[in-house]
Amino acid sequence: MVSRQSKEESSRAFIANSIERDGMVTSVVGTFTSKLDEIDVAVSQIERGELAETIDRVVRTPAVGVPVDVDGGSLPDVVEVEPTVDDVRAARTGVTPATLGIAEYGSVVLEADPFGSEVASLFPELHVAVLRESDVVGEMREAFEWLGPRLREDRSSEIIATGPSATADMGGLVRGAHGPEAVHVILLADRVEETVERGSETEVADE
Repeated sequence: MVSRQSKEESSRAFIANSIERDGMVTSVVGTFTSKLDEIDVAVSQIERGELAETIDRVVRTPAVGVPVDVDGGSLPDVVEVEPTVDDVRAARTGVTPATLGIAEYGSVVLEADPFGSEVASLFPELHVAVLRESDVVGEMREAFEWLGPRLREDRSSEIIATGPSATADMGGLVRGAHGPEAVHVILLADRVEETVERGSETEVADE
């Protein structure tokens, strides 16, 4: 995940990139959740310690997944984290961490890691992506500013996924043709954000 220094820089960017709507300044997280709603992606905003019960509530079983590295968060037993090929074929849900969220598109960035995040996010009918609020950036440009040095150094790759998979190549819109037919983003609170009136101070701080 991004470094601590990058997160602090992100918090400053968060303020700089707040969006004015109807006389109010809205956070990038607020913009992100609004965009997710527009592209028919479910979202749960939770506090620390609520991750396991939230995943347990939203998954369709059987489920496979990749361990999520967040403070106070773990996957419930219903998610198989060492799946066999048959487990992946049978899975209805894949649970993975997300590296970043991009507010302007409602996209999540998924690491193509050796733990199977790519497979778990693409094959099951439902993808559940777990993301910290502090890892949401406002624009695609900011995402590339974060990802560029990381990808060049590690020679790795990331997937930028926006909403459920859908195609209209054969006529009517068909979901799930090349990936999950449904997506659920779980946003884990790890900073305090306030929506304030224009001209007032915006505070962003770690809990």
